[in-house]
Parts: sequence; structure tokens; C-alpha cells
Amino acid sequence: MDEQQRRRAGGAVVAAGLVVGVCAGCGGGDGAATADARGGGDAVAVVRRAADTLVAAGSSQARTSMEMATGGTRVTIRGAGGYDFRRQLGRLTVQLPQDPAGASEHRPITELLAPGALFMKNRGAGVPADKWVRVDTGTLSDGNLVTGGATDPYAAAEVLRGTTTATYLGKTEVAGASVRHYRGVADLSVAARSASAGNEAALSSAAKGFATARVPFDVYLDDQGRVRKIRQRFSFVNGQRRSTVAVASTTLLYDFGAPVDVRLPASKDIYAGQIAEK
Repeated sequence: MDEQQRRRAGGAVVAAGLVVGVCAGCGGGDGAATADARGGGDAVAVVRRAADTLVAAGSSQARTSMEMATGGTRVTIRGAGGYDFRRQLGRLTVQLPQDPAGASEHRPITELLAPGALFMKNRGAGVPADKWVRVDTGTLSDGNLVTGGATDPYAAAEVLRGTTTATYLGKTEVAGASVRHYRGVADLSVAARSASAGNEAALSSAAKGFATARVPFDVYLDDQGRVRKIRQRFSFVNGQRRSTVAVASTTLLYDFGAPVDVRLPASKDIYAGQIAEK
């Protein structure tokens, strides 16, 4: 697929009913963890190390949700799968919500997450059932932080590299695990400069494409400094109504070390035709 086709595919993804389209239609080590649990330590530094701690953890299972409210309608897109942080590869099954009228069900979309790319199967809109759609995430105005209906778990953690302010709010539990709760704000421009090669272009695009580069967040780290839950709030401009829309993306990580098998599609299995918009 050439660059023009990839850009067309990316635009069609948005128009076809993933997050933007739906809206238009309606590591920290143990020492650092211990110090911060007493209320001390540098919260900004601890949060910024979260991505590196995930790489050290290797892999995990993940659940995602993306929520938005516009025009009096609340939309939630959910996903589940696994992620290999060392290879920066993930596989998610994403379930779109019903149409606003509630008349039809959408088939789950299989998404493969890779450095600089998003692969989708069951994309619909004229794509053969046995073909994948490939999107260059660096060409998307949001860097695929919201377009695919699920934020890449490692990209979500890399956003935290741009943390400018953070406050430690105390201990709590997430899915039975003891965690430390931090609340703060990250800057996508700062995050892009510190991100891995696979996410640098995408985060740079998001810093320019969102309504603001500031990303408020709540993150919950376990005693090893691993992200157990992260909730980030992004703002983009609705292309049709020119109004600012807030999207809340939540990622839950668990079962660290679980095997994650992600095999990217061969070139012959990638759809190179034009994607119908509807």
C-alpha cells in the first residue's frame, strides 16, 4: 500500500465508525516505590519511569475502554487482548457499540498493534474478510491514541514520559492488587521527544493534531512500579461541528509475563484497495 492509500485508509477508519467517526455521527524500582508509598519521592520521576518498568515486565494481558459524550449520547468502545512490551506488539479484540438507533450489531474488530502501524481485520466497508487494513499511525492526526478505539498500552505508558506535574494520592486497590495512585498532566510534545522510535512519530502527530497537547491522567502503579490502570483524557476537534470533544481512555493491565503471540500479516494479506466510506 503506497502513502496515498495509507492516508486514505486512515481517513476511512475515522469515517467508518471508530472513535472519531462515531463522535461525528452523534522502571521505578522497589526503592522508589517504597519511598513514594511514605508520601516522599519525586512523583513526576516515578510516573515517567512507568514505560520502562513495563518493558522490564515483558508482557501482560490488557482490557481497554474508550468513552466519549457528545450531543447527549455516551459512547463506549471496549477491547481485550495481550501486549508484548519488549517487542512493542499487541493484539486486541475491539467491540464497537451499537448504532445510535440500536438497530445493528458490529462484528468485533481484530487489531494488531506494532511500532508505527495498526493492522485491522473485520474492518468492513468493502474490505474482504480475509484481508487486513494497515494504517501508518504517524499519518493520523491523533497518532492512533483514539482513532482505533483503543489506546496502544505501551503508547499510553509512553505518554507518561511527558509528565509535567504529578501528585501522589495514596494507596488503593485495582483488581485485588495493592497500588499507588498518581494524578497529573502529561505534555504530548515532551513525551514525543522521550519516546521510543516506534512511538515518536505518532506522539508528535498527536501533539499537533489534538485540541491541546496537555493530557490529564490518573495512573495506578503496583509495588514494582508497573502500570495496573491508567486513565487518560484526550481532546480533539470534531471535524464536522468544529467543537472540542473529550475522550477518556482507560487501560487495565494484569497477568504480567503471560505469553503473547502476535504475528503481523504478510504483504499479500494486506488490502491495497480503496476503502468505502459510509
